[in-house]
Amino acid sequence: MEILELGQKARFEAKEIPLPSSKSESNRVLIIDALTEGQNQIHNLAEARDTQTMIRLLQTNPPIFDVLDAGTTMRFLTAFAAATNQNKVMTGTPRMCQRPIGILVEALRSIGAEIHYMNEEGFPPLAIHGMKEQSQNRVKIRGDVSSQYISAMLMIAPTLPLGLEIELEGKVGSRTYIEMTLQLMEKFGVSHSWEDNLISVKPQKYQSGTFSVESDWSGASYWFSLLACADEGTFFLKGLKEDSLQGDSEIVRIMENFGIKSTFKEGGLLIEKQQVKGISHIDFTHCPDLAQTVAVTCAIIGQKVKFTGLESLRIKETDRIFALQEELAKFNAELKEVEPDIFEVIPSVTMPSEVQIHTYDDHRMAMAFMPLLTKTKVKMEDPSVVNKSYPSFWDHCESLGIQMQKS
Repeated sequence: MEILELGQKARFEAKEIPLPSSKSESNRVLIIDALTEGQNQIHNLAEARDTQTMIRLLQTNPPIFDVLDAGTTMRFLTAFAAATNQNKVMTGTPRMCQRPIGILVEALRSIGAEIHYMNEEGFPPLAIHGMKEQSQNRVKIRGDVSSQYISAMLMIAPTLPLGLEIELEGKVGSRTYIEMTLQLMEKFGVSHSWEDNLISVKPQKYQSGTFSVESDWSGASYWFSLLACADEGTFFLKGLKEDSLQGDSEIVRIMENFGIKSTFKEGGLLIEKQQVKGISHIDFTHCPDLAQTVAVTCAIIGQKVKFTGLESLRIKETDRIFALQEELAKFNAELKEVEPDIFEVIPSVTMPSEVQIHTYDDHRMAMAFMPLLTKTKVKMEDPSVVNKSYPSFWDHCESLGIQMQKS
């Protein structure tokens, strides 16, 4: 356990933060690279454990793909192994084996893949026995559970003999992640059409090319939050682009309401503390990974805000809705379900002198609650969980004057 404290008042003067590379972009481009005939030049891959796990498994190609706790790696490699006609066992940590994968398995089975559950139906571990031939070229996938299932199918689509049509059923969540996948495929020469709820990809070859991964907007969100909770300050976030492929760039618009002015400069983004405007409702349907960060920010700075689009949070690294409710309560804040699927952040009015945060084996819980140290002493259980996506996170905190000591 680490104790986090500021060695100064909550003021940050013109600090530059070298953000990590995007895990989402990295993991997609690694699968595309593996499916490409020819040599790609891929630069600036993420240091995140999820991405490093993907790299290791693709390079060594063991008979068992143990993805540890990496959800995207599990889903993307499941589709990859099936489409490339490999025999693989897919497994991971105990929590990974509690995260559903049935929708993706059924989609792959429907086009000819042979996949068996080795334990509980609908969950890893899986035994994959390849795809001898493609049986059909159209699948239906629910759009409201996880966009990673859809992205996994899309990336293998051009390599299939018949191509693939994906009919999205119901409300489509995390649409920006699907768009990111399609835009990355386009950068490697693959075209598609998307009309209404039908995405079509004809059989075609990925073209080799050069690609540099952008800095991670999810990682950037924690510095937006820290500044919003601080008394004053300025950060320069290196490597962010105005024309980003990442849906989490929505943090710019969201945090404008909480007093953060953003200005794109050469080499990154300047963010500055200003007056809070306030907002009554935020929809996280297409950027669910921002929900924890924004919820904690609202609870700290006294903003009562309604949240929607949180449905997918229950099947992440932990049940993030439950985890938020438990940890917010420790400093007298709430995330209350006021109507079905509508939640309201009720901010803290009295702050205890010390708060101990449980991280639930979830990297985003640790990083989202870090800004609480602007108001009180924070004890952080298992801070190393950040290695999943942002291994240098605590180093960057220390560079800002945040003092860390073991309890």
